[in-house]
Amino acid sequence: MTKDIGSLQVAAEHWTPEEVLRWAFESFGYEVAISSAFGAEGLVVIDMASRLGRSFSVFTLDTEFLFPETYNLMDQIEERYGIKIEKVYSLLSPEEQARVHGASLWTRNPDQCCNLRKVEPLRRKLAELRAWITSIRRDQTAFRADARKIEWDAKFGLVKINPIADWSSRDVWKYIHEHIVLYNPLHDRSYPSIGCTHCTRAVRPGEDERAGRWSGFEKTECGLHTITPLPTEPAGA
Repeated sequence: MTKDIGSLQVAAEHWTPEEVLRWAFESFGYEVAISSAFGAEGLVVIDMASRLGRSFSVFTLDTEFLFPETYNLMDQIEERYGIKIEKVYSLLSPEEQARVHGASLWTRNPDQCCNLRKVEPLRRKLAELRAWITSIRRDQTAFRADARKIEWDAKFGLVKINPIADWSSRDVWKYIHEHIVLYNPLHDRSYPSIGCTHCTRAVRPGEDERAGRWSGFEKTECGLHTITPLPTEPAGA
């Protein structure tokens, strides 16, 4: 399957998000899962998946530093769609992290904090799968600009599927309003991008939608979606 990803990329760019999701579920079955942080984009992808009439899996990277609104939203999503969200945790509890790396690591080395609480937990989870589905958009950050709807994720060693890669924020919110999709109330309080409580603030008028993430640092990504070019044939294929 992976050796065909290069040729599939071209065709997939003309597919609707629903067609991309249908291909993912038909191709990988129980070995594909939706990764979501329950931002507006992620909720759109979950809603689309629910309309395909198939069972699907959703997991989230629970840093244990998320907003109360985010945890409440997860409960609502489980009830609305009849699913159980798998929460994937760091090997270190917040208390253990403080003991090993010092208090408030995110204020000194947010990259290391993200690696401990998000990147390594994701790596462990993805080792169980053949493909993962994200809700990233190309216009969010420079790292995501080259994302394809279907691509080989060399960083984690599996297929990565980005159904709404070519959407804009306007497309996302149009879908949410038309389909009455649940969303985090923080979005209505100037939080277009929502992560951990320690590293997320409301954006000011005129700021980029990700300006509220890791404010004060030259950082726009947690490290999950740095793009690696697709090799001619994935290693080991």
